[in-house]
Amino acid sequence: MRLPSPAATAAALAALALTACATGHRQPEVALPAAFEAPAPVAGAVELDRWWTAFGDPQLTALIEGALVEGFDARIAAARLAEARAVRSSQLTAFLPQGNLTGSGRRTETEQLEGTAVDIPGFSTSGTSEQYQANFNVSWEIDLFGRIFAANRATRADVAAARFAFEGARASLAAAVADAYFQARGLAIQLGEAEETARIQRELLEIARIRAERGLGATSDADRVAGDLAQAESQVQALQGELQAARRSLLVLVGRGTDPLADLTVPASVGEAPPAPRTLPGELLARRPDVREAEARFRGQLGRKDLAAKAFFPTFTLTPGLGIQRQVQPSFESTSSSWSIGAGVTIPVLDIPRLLAELRAQDARTEQAALTYERAVQTAYGEAENALVRLDADRRRVALLTEGERRAQRAYEAARIRYSRGLGDLQTALSAEQAWRATRSQLTAAQVQAVRRAVQAYQAVGGGWPASTASAPGGGG
Repeated sequence: MRLPSPAATAAALAALALTACATGHRQPEVALPAAFEAPAPVAGAVELDRWWTAFGDPQLTALIEGALVEGFDARIAAARLAEARAVRSSQLTAFLPQGNLTGSGRRTETEQLEGTAVDIPGFSTSGTSEQYQANFNVSWEIDLFGRIFAANRATRADVAAARFAFEGARASLAAAVADAYFQARGLAIQLGEAEETARIQRELLEIARIRAERGLGATSDADRVAGDLAQAESQVQALQGELQAARRSLLVLVGRGTDPLADLTVPASVGEAPPAPRTLPGELLARRPDVREAEARFRGQLGRKDLAAKAFFPTFTLTPGLGIQRQVQPSFESTSSSWSIGAGVTIPVLDIPRLLAELRAQDARTEQAALTYERAVQTAYGEAENALVRLDADRRRVALLTEGERRAQRAYEAARIRYSRGLGDLQTALSAEQAWRATRSQLTAAQVQAVRRAVQAYQAVGGGWPASTASAPGGGG
């Protein structure tokens, strides 16, 4: 049986690798509709790179921008990006010449104790001998088939994915700080309303007591109001604790967890939710860092698949070397140098089943990366549209409840005046007060939800990081 020559084997393997490379891979389906089905945004442009300034709150701006520098999430993400860049450099060095400078030395003292001594001029078996040598041997893979370019594409994409992950972490941190801040402000509003409710209950209690003293009402009215007052005061205590905990959690989030609570004031208002951001679905592919990260990971996986296909090609290695030796004997000494050059070739033969399995695995990973990219795009579109729809609904809900709260307050004031003048009963005054309190609570909840929804909308459309420039430490990947 005649075995094929190495050249024929190499040619067959090259043809197999070229066939594997030519199979390619399908492109992900990432087309998006031209416009959202959500309502058109109201007039007013918002700078998405720094969307938090749209709220017009200097304290919110200071908290977010401080968190992007000192927050633990931002610093951990920056460290991961630095790790990715270092890993890329270490992976590419495998294609550069490899070798180390080595050296050794030995000193030997020899003393002949027995036997016939050699007595020849210039020669002795006893004395000191020394031996030194230094070598510099290099191994360099001659990349004839572009393995380094495939590896470079994969590692560059990995660094890009790490940078987008870094920006995504910063964007998420900014949104988390804003959300926690508005939650704390909502608690401050609720605390103020609970204190106002307690004040109203104390006022009604005084009216009930005076009416009972004048014989205009039952003494049980004061007892009933006193029970409501106790509930209102207990609610005040509970909200004070919740607000203190929320302030501490916010300080931890921005990296100032050990600061005193006095350093963080929380106003008892949230203001109006800013207008919805103007964006188109197609812009999500350039703005959302998670979408960009998924795209980069897909490109990186294509590079790794290409690298796995090139593993079928032969590997040619060049091995030059330099050396120097010096010997010092009791009777003579010498110094010599040497150089060498060699070449080798490795043709994968028995490794073919393993390489084929690895190529199939890389193909499956590439399909997973493509599907992950498609899912990221569709998720981004769904989150953005849902956030815009809900933000529009929240703004309309706040407008309706604002008018309802104003009218409920007016009804309560009228009922209280009638009750204090003996023209109405306590039940009517309490019912009016409870209706006003319920509407006021709904309005507060709607206002807080609207500003939090605005935060979600800005994050959903890719706000919080520059879409066109790299802002990661150390520049782009």
